[in-house]
Amino acid sequence: MTQLTASTDEPVLDIRNGSLGFGDRTLWRNLDVSVQRGEFVAILGSNGSGKTSLLKAILGQQKLDAGEIAVNGHPVHRGDRHIGYIPQQKLAAHGVPLRGRDLVALGINGHRFGLPINSSSDKKRIAEVVEQVGASGFAERAIGSLSGGEQQRLRVGQAIAGHPSLLLCDEPLISLDLANQRAVAKLIDAERQQRGTAVVFVTHDINPVLEMVDRIVYLAAGRFSIGTPDDVLRSDVLSGLYGTPVEVIRSNGRVFVAGAPGAGDHVHHPEDHS
Repeated sequence: MTQLTASTDEPVLDIRNGSLGFGDRTLWRNLDVSVQRGEFVAILGSNGSGKTSLLKAILGQQKLDAGEIAVNGHPVHRGDRHIGYIPQQKLAAHGVPLRGRDLVALGINGHRFGLPINSSSDKKRIAEVVEQVGASGFAERAIGSLSGGEQQRLRVGQAIAGHPSLLLCDEPLISLDLANQRAVAKLIDAERQQRGTAVVFVTHDINPVLEMVDRIVYLAAGRFSIGTPDDVLRSDVLSGLYGTPVEVIRSNGRVFVAGAPGAGDHVHHPEDHS
């Protein structure tokens, strides 16, 4: 299949005047975001701010109240093969008859009807991805027997197997220990650096990926702020967004936020179900 790639001047993701709400509650309004090839954009915000809803809109699963979203210059639609998606880490149940290699293969053949039959080129690509995400040692095992970190490596492999131009990540590090957080974050960043894949990364904690992030979209109280981490993660900016005093503390290369409604004492927000 011919891959659609973004030109140097056309954004991979372009959101124009986007607005979304539920009932009387506005999640965000007049959101303008363009993400270029190879850019890493983190989406931050407290519970209910609309982080996950933003990803659903980009995936074509949630209709905007106003505005438009385009990927590679085309309106978004469900099942866009040029978008890779890494969900929150969920452990597969024991007894699921799916091998690690099969999970990666779904990133190539999961959209096909009928019994998946991998071509020689498919098999070659699956083997490449399994090695790329460091899963060669457990790719033949049932996914239900694997650790959370091993399963999440395979989900990264599934998401990148089809050479997406845009990679959406919904809290992909949640519930992982620090070592696996670093490993999974590095896999995502490697795909960005090696292939120029644009990354939109929803997270409750910016610290594991802070060095990788080019820009932040911070959603709060129906408003938003967009800029570099140094531009956005400031006491005055977040205080303005939340309408209440918020303190941003930097220590040993980490960022801590105190006083944000719905947040803990660092950039750590509860899971966003909106």
